[in-house]
Amino acid sequence: MESLYLRSGGRSLLIDLSAQEPAFVHWGADLGEDLPEPGLLQDPVPPSSLDIPVRMGVLPQASSGWRGRPGLRGSRDGTDFSPRLRLVSAERTAAAAGVITQSDPALGMSVRTELLLDAGGLLSLRHELTNDAGADYRLEGLELVLPVGPAAAELLDLTGRWCRERHPQRHPLQQGTWVRSGRHGRTGHDSSLILAAGSAGFGNRSGEVWAVHLGWSGNHETFADTLASARTVLGAGELLGSGEVTLTAGSSYRTPWLYAAYSDSGLDGITESFYRWFRSRPQHPASPRPVVLNTWEAVYFDHHLDTLTDLAESGADLGVERFVLDDGWFRGRRDDTRGLGDWYVDETTWPDGLTPLIDAVTARGMDFGLWVEPEMVNEDSDIIREHPDWISGPAFPNGTVRIPERWRNQQVLDLANPDAWNYVHERLDTLLTEYNISYLKWDQNRDLTEMGHDGKPSVHAQTEAVYRLLDTLRAAHPGVEIESCSSGGARVDLGILERTDRIWTSDCNDALERQTIQRWTELIIPPELVGAHIGPTTSHTTHRTHSLSFRALTAFFGHFGMEWDVRTVTGQERDELRQVIALYKLYRGLIHTGRAINSDHPDPALLLRGVISEDTREGLFILAALATSSYEMPGPVCLPGLEAKTRYKVEVVYPTAKTTFTQAVPPAWTLGEAEATGQFLAHVGLPMPNLNPEHAILIAVTAV
Repeated sequence: MESLYLRSGGRSLLIDLSAQEPAFVHWGADLGEDLPEPGLLQDPVPPSSLDIPVRMGVLPQASSGWRGRPGLRGSRDGTDFSPRLRLVSAERTAAAAGVITQSDPALGMSVRTELLLDAGGLLSLRHELTNDAGADYRLEGLELVLPVGPAAAELLDLTGRWCRERHPQRHPLQQGTWVRSGRHGRTGHDSSLILAAGSAGFGNRSGEVWAVHLGWSGNHETFADTLASARTVLGAGELLGSGEVTLTAGSSYRTPWLYAAYSDSGLDGITESFYRWFRSRPQHPASPRPVVLNTWEAVYFDHHLDTLTDLAESGADLGVERFVLDDGWFRGRRDDTRGLGDWYVDETTWPDGLTPLIDAVTARGMDFGLWVEPEMVNEDSDIIREHPDWISGPAFPNGTVRIPERWRNQQVLDLANPDAWNYVHERLDTLLTEYNISYLKWDQNRDLTEMGHDGKPSVHAQTEAVYRLLDTLRAAHPGVEIESCSSGGARVDLGILERTDRIWTSDCNDALERQTIQRWTELIIPPELVGAHIGPTTSHTTHRTHSLSFRALTAFFGHFGMEWDVRTVTGQERDELRQVIALYKLYRGLIHTGRAINSDHPDPALLLRGVISEDTREGLFILAALATSSYEMPGPVCLPGLEAKTRYKVEVVYPTAKTTFTQAVPPAWTLGEAEATGQFLAHVGLPMPNLNPEHAILIAVTAV
């Protein structure tokens, strides 16, 4: 066939197959059915250049004149360094899916590329490289790329640090290469999550946007490559260490999936494609996301049956549905310097095991969850005293191993070692078999800075071993949900989320910080997978003090819970907390299934976010004041995304106390309700109260 043309969800991908090398023509908006011949669309030959047009190959190659990043890098002991892959076959495997195979017989290599455009418009692709020759091939990199349209003028990606993950940064798209490298051995607190190229000034709900995400939890690179020919590709791939992957004759390497979305309606269109993909998965959580009470900021390492039973009793009284016992339950664990890796219930703290606490929790109508950190160890632990060689690190020809620097008193357990992997698997499998555990909070609290197994770099092998451990445990215990926590939000990617049921978004429960962290995490991760908790009145990590309503509404737009000693919550505050939990239960079905709405409000001090049901009959918005405004009043605020001709009732449902507002007389409708069409709400909006800084209101919208 002359081309491979995939169409679905209002998006399309066109690949020219008319020459020897498969080449991208288009990825983005649906082009319809009537297309010109792809071979007629090749570029002209510029002066002082190759004598042939340079194609934008599905796998870019220097042998075809591509002067950007090559898609395949490697050699056979310094030779066979430049592949010349050419088309062998192409087939459509489904209505919007295909496979392309290329090979270089002289080099003895072949590449198989899978492409799938789903019903929501999300494109997934990956390569599989096979060494068809006899000699070993040392792979340095195999990357996936996609073209962006000529309108792209700006780049957006995300950065951050511990307790301040996923903050946006933007800059003009310029000639050259913009590269984001993740060398943490995990996704990283500063992971970009996506790399997006868009038309000038693109916003939440306006402009063309092309965005990519690599579904991988180890080292990786994401990049934008703009050539002198004014063509730009977005790409990504696993970042391999020296000698980390060597392909023997007949062996293969498969890349992680690259996920890509296009939108002609700003970033919210990107979000919609990713949400539809997540929610269509067979393993996506289908039951209502339970209200969580995590014990960490309530008791830390101070575990006592009576104390924790009282905490469970207090939580159940408020409406908690899942009780999670955090760090401190296992053998010898009294602080964070010892015991990690000894996955046996501590006989001193728990002489009768965890069953008495689990029975106390489940008898009160809650399910029981347990914190674990299987990938790390303390040097002061029984398991490392018995197996010091299980610490991952660089080894030398004389057989010595250098112990890496500690991180939070931890080392990395070498899960590429089958004995270490089997130990962890046996311990976790035994715990899940012996106890009525419905949920694991799976933590990972350090970077993998010097990963080594048998003298070779091993981030790739460690990541695969973790995936295999999760897959095996889930198969054996299908009813157990797993949360991916990694010093908070340091492992947030679609690779880990293929195997887990939510992520812990950040170790920071400060509601002001969380407003930004959660908004940008939820750029591609739907709220039902985003752990969001009410912390204590004064934040553990920032020492800011916030009202209950601001903390609660921040946690509302995620998988809601608490990390707080709720035994200390009494009187009117307890009544309000009980009301908040009931309100979350009322609206969680909408929050966890609806379309995300992020307003382009011109005042940076205000953040308006929301969710609208698929049938547009109801919506829920949060208006948050993140700082003092330069304006005396916020003026009318628009509520976009509703059905234009439908009439809606609009009301503030929480909090309703006038103390939330700075003015003595707030807009009349906020003390009752208003009615307006979706078109009016989108283009004129409603006057809003002047909120005190670091306060918020919850607005419900219902079709009349």
